[in-house]
Amino acid sequence: MGQMGQGIMDQAANIDLTGRRALVTGGNRGIGRAAALALAAAGAEVTATVRRPDPVPGAPRLRHVVADVTDRAAMAALMRDPFDIVVNNAGIVTPIGRIDRLDIAEWAECIAVDLVAAFHVVQLAVQGQTRSGGGTIVNLSSGAAHRPLEGWSAYCAAKAGLAMVTRSVHEEFGAAGIRVFGFKPGVVDTEMQGTIRASGINPVSQLPRATLAPAEEPAQAIVWLCSQGADPWLGQEVDVRDAAVRLACGLPAVG
Repeated sequence: MGQMGQGIMDQAANIDLTGRRALVTGGNRGIGRAAALALAAAGAEVTATVRRPDPVPGAPRLRHVVADVTDRAAMAALMRDPFDIVVNNAGIVTPIGRIDRLDIAEWAECIAVDLVAAFHVVQLAVQGQTRSGGGTIVNLSSGAAHRPLEGWSAYCAAKAGLAMVTRSVHEEFGAAGIRVFGFKPGVVDTEMQGTIRASGINPVSQLPRATLAPAEEPAQAIVWLCSQGADPWLGQEVDVRDAAVRLACGLPAVG
């Protein structure tokens, strides 16, 4: 972790989530891992799902659980006891390719992971949080939810659907104390971005790695979304690149 990343983690520690139980899906790398660490630094007791045993050491107040988000029985068992915070992060970007060349089974798998499994996590979170008096759900969104990008028809469709799920949760359960956000993390230096660069399709694949944001930036914003300071954005798609959001969550202004 570089100096910027450590500074962001220190900022996360300024928000007190002591006593909160948090779940981060896809928490062994990238934004998921950074969010899990940041939530733990803020005092939450964090469970992070991974698809296989994680060789990376954990941290205080952070445990890894092997669970695939598409395994409905496993996720239902894991979320039987309510989590105060649920970060719905697990997802895939593949298949990448023009519509006429895609395998329908691979396209459907993206929808199954990024929308159907994500919806199931939301459903379980809402069921638990309504029993416990409320909580926070952060659905990892994307600019792709709101505009088409060449080669990303599956990912765009899935994220667009998840954005409407976010709005639906706010419509149906906002008054019951369920705080929900769609969160657009920007273009972040993750393994997924490596897959995108390798595809060579659309302008996102051409972005130099040096221009990508560190995963600790969206992680800090996710911690902030779990605090009352984010209440003006309830039910919305929150973009980490928005100047007002960056100011509110303590991130440096973008040039």
